[in-house]
Amino acid sequence: MKKFSVMLLANCFLLLSFSVNAGEFANLHKTVMEARDSLVTLVKNKSKRGPVQQKLVKDTANAVSAMIATMHAPAGKEAQFKEMAQNWAAFKKTREEELVPLILAGKQKEGKKIAMGIQKVRLGKVLKLCKELDK
Repeated sequence: MKKFSVMLLANCFLLLSFSVNAGEFANLHKTVMEARDSLVTLVKNKSKRGPVQQKLVKDTANAVSAMIATMHAPAGKEAQFKEMAQNWAAFKKTREEELVPLILAGKQKEGKKIAMGIQKVRLGKVLKLCKELDK
Protein backbone atom coordinates (compact mmCIF):
# COMPACT_ATOMS: atom_id res chain seq x y z
CA MET A 1 0.00 0.00 0.00
CA LYS A 2 2.83 2.39 0.88
CA LYS A 3 4.51 1.76 -2.50
CA PHE A 4 1.23 2.57 -4.28
CA SER A 5 0.88 5.84 -2.34
CA VAL A 6 4.41 6.89 -3.24
CA MET A 7 3.79 6.16 -6.94
CA LEU A 8 0.48 8.03 -6.86
CA LEU A 9 2.15 11.02 -5.23
CA ALA A 10 4.98 10.96 -7.82
CA ASN A 11 2.43 10.91 -10.65
CA CYS A 12 0.58 13.85 -9.12
CA PHE A 13 3.80 15.89 -9.00
CA LEU A 14 4.56 14.96 -12.61
CA LEU A 15 1.10 16.10 -13.74
CA LEU A 16 1.38 19.27 -11.69
CA SER A 17 4.76 20.16 -13.20
CA PHE A 18 3.37 19.55 -16.70
CA SER A 19 0.41 21.84 -16.11
CA VAL A 20 2.68 24.54 -14.67
CA ASN A 21 4.82 24.42 -17.83
CA ALA A 22 1.74 24.56 -20.02
CA GLY A 23 0.43 27.73 -18.41
CA GLU A 24 3.90 29.17 -18.30
CA PHE A 25 4.34 29.01 -22.08
CA ALA A 26 0.85 30.40 -22.69
CA ASN A 27 1.84 33.36 -20.50
CA LEU A 28 5.08 33.73 -22.43
CA HIS A 29 3.14 33.75 -25.72
CA LYS A 30 0.91 36.53 -24.33
CA THR A 31 3.93 38.56 -23.20
CA VAL A 32 5.61 38.16 -26.60
CA MET A 33 2.44 39.47 -28.24
CA GLU A 34 2.45 42.48 -25.89
CA ALA A 35 6.05 43.19 -26.93
CA ARG A 36 5.05 42.88 -30.57
CA ASP A 37 2.06 45.19 -30.14
CA SER A 38 4.15 47.88 -28.44
CA LEU A 39 6.55 47.88 -31.39
CA VAL A 40 3.75 47.91 -33.98
CA THR A 41 2.33 51.00 -32.25
CA LEU A 42 5.74 52.69 -32.44
CA VAL A 43 6.12 51.80 -36.12
CA LYS A 44 2.63 52.74 -37.30
CA ASN A 45 1.99 55.91 -35.28
CA LYS A 46 4.45 58.75 -35.72
CA SER A 47 2.78 60.53 -32.82
CA LYS A 48 3.64 57.57 -30.54
CA ARG A 49 7.41 57.60 -30.96
CA GLY A 50 8.22 59.59 -27.86
CA PRO A 51 9.97 58.49 -24.69
CA VAL A 52 6.89 56.83 -23.18
CA GLN A 53 6.35 54.47 -26.11
CA GLN A 54 10.08 53.87 -26.51
CA LYS A 55 10.23 52.81 -22.85
CA LEU A 56 7.22 50.54 -23.33
CA VAL A 57 8.90 48.91 -26.34
CA LYS A 58 12.04 48.27 -24.30
CA ASP A 59 10.21 47.17 -21.14
CA THR A 60 7.95 44.69 -22.93
CA ALA A 61 10.93 43.09 -24.69
CA ASN A 62 12.82 42.92 -21.39
CA ALA A 63 9.79 41.24 -19.79
CA VAL A 64 9.94 38.46 -22.38
CA SER A 65 13.67 37.98 -21.83
CA ALA A 66 13.18 37.90 -18.06
CA MET A 67 10.46 35.26 -18.38
CA ILE A 68 12.59 33.07 -20.62
CA ALA A 69 15.52 33.34 -18.20
CA THR A 70 13.44 31.80 -15.41
CA MET A 71 11.86 29.04 -17.49
CA HIS A 72 12.92 25.47 -18.11
CA ALA A 73 12.24 23.22 -21.06
CA PRO A 74 9.56 20.60 -20.62
CA ALA A 75 11.00 17.09 -20.55
CA GLY A 76 11.95 15.97 -24.04
CA LYS A 77 11.55 19.46 -25.53
CA GLU A 78 14.94 20.90 -24.72
CA ALA A 79 15.81 21.51 -28.39
CA GLN A 80 12.58 23.43 -29.04
CA PHE A 81 13.11 25.52 -25.91
CA LYS A 82 16.68 26.35 -26.94
CA GLU A 83 15.54 27.28 -30.46
CA MET A 84 12.78 29.49 -29.05
CA ALA A 85 15.18 31.26 -26.68
CA GLN A 86 17.78 31.78 -29.42
CA ASN A 87 15.20 33.18 -31.84
CA TRP A 88 13.91 35.56 -29.18
CA ALA A 89 17.44 36.75 -28.35
CA ALA A 90 18.19 37.42 -32.04
CA PHE A 91 14.79 39.09 -32.51
CA LYS A 92 15.33 41.37 -29.51
CA LYS A 93 18.89 42.30 -30.52
CA THR A 94 17.84 43.25 -34.06
CA ARG A 95 14.81 45.09 -32.70
CA GLU A 96 16.89 47.20 -30.31
CA GLU A 97 20.00 47.73 -32.41
CA GLU A 98 18.55 48.09 -35.90
CA LEU A 99 14.78 48.29 -36.21
CA VAL A 100 13.87 50.81 -33.51
CA PRO A 101 16.75 53.16 -34.41
CA LEU A 102 15.70 53.11 -38.08
CA ILE A 103 12.09 53.90 -37.21
CA LEU A 104 13.09 56.71 -34.85
CA ALA A 105 15.37 58.14 -37.56
CA GLY A 106 12.39 58.24 -39.94
CA LYS A 107 13.76 55.46 -42.14
CA GLN A 108 10.44 53.67 -42.40
CA LYS A 109 11.25 51.84 -45.63
CA GLU A 110 14.46 50.30 -44.27
CA GLY A 111 12.75 49.45 -41.00
CA LYS A 112 9.84 47.80 -42.77
CA LYS A 113 12.24 45.65 -44.80
CA ILE A 114 13.76 44.27 -41.59
CA ALA A 115 10.39 43.96 -39.84
CA MET A 116 8.75 42.07 -42.69
CA GLY A 117 11.84 39.97 -43.38
CA ILE A 118 13.99 38.29 -40.76
CA GLN A 119 12.07 39.72 -37.81
CA LYS A 120 8.78 38.28 -39.06
CA VAL A 121 10.44 34.87 -39.45
CA ARG A 122 11.99 34.99 -35.96
CA LEU A 123 8.80 36.13 -34.27
CA GLY A 124 6.83 33.44 -36.06
CA LYS A 125 9.25 30.79 -34.79
CA VAL A 126 9.05 32.09 -31.23
CA LEU A 127 5.25 32.06 -31.24
CA LYS A 128 5.05 28.64 -32.90
CA LEU A 129 7.52 27.15 -30.42
CA CYS A 130 5.65 28.68 -27.46
CA LYS A 131 2.56 26.78 -28.60
CA GLU A 132 4.53 23.55 -29.10
CA LEU A 133 6.11 23.88 -25.68
CA ASP A 134 2.70 24.53 -24.12
CA LYS A 135 1.44 21.06 -25.08
